[in-house]
Amino acid sequence: MEQLSSRVVYRNPWMTVREDEVRHPDGTPGIYGVVEKPDFALVLPRWRDGFWMVEQFRYPIGRRAWEFPQGSWGSGGQGGDQLALARQELAEETGLRAGSMTHLGHLYEAYGYSTQAFDVYLATDLTEGTPHREPTEADMTHRPVTDAELTKMIHTGQLADAPSLAALALYHLPR
Repeated sequence: MEQLSSRVVYRNPWMTVREDEVRHPDGTPGIYGVVEKPDFALVLPRWRDGFWMVEQFRYPIGRRAWEFPQGSWGSGGQGGDQLALARQELAEETGLRAGSMTHLGHLYEAYGYSTQAFDVYLATDLTEGTPHREPTEADMTHRPVTDAELTKMIHTGQLADAPSLAALALYHLPR
């Protein structure tokens, strides 16, 4: 596929949306809407009987939902590698510190329309501390969830976050 032109149609501090005119391999013209967002890190904080999870209100779906700690460097000028980001997000959202972090994989959130990818880390040897959440995370809660509870949360839709579910699938693959 050949890109013929590209123009930004929307931009804010968290994302850019562009429209690309393209030519398909058979010569047919078309357009693609592409959402550009920074990559993020997602952490699976493992304790003996399950995982630590976070819950917060997610405006686009209009409800609270459970997920694994995750986030990006954003546009605040701060940056670093993905491992540093994973450690920061874990501490920020849950107060947990990990003695060990294992990279499980690199995935794309929705490559049919977005450039955003994420790295998945397994955090073990956890030490509890105080969360230092951003103002947008003020309503966030966190708690340990057993493996049995997690399965029930998936079946009932309380955990419906696609990156969290993909990360869990990576965790269950043989290493």
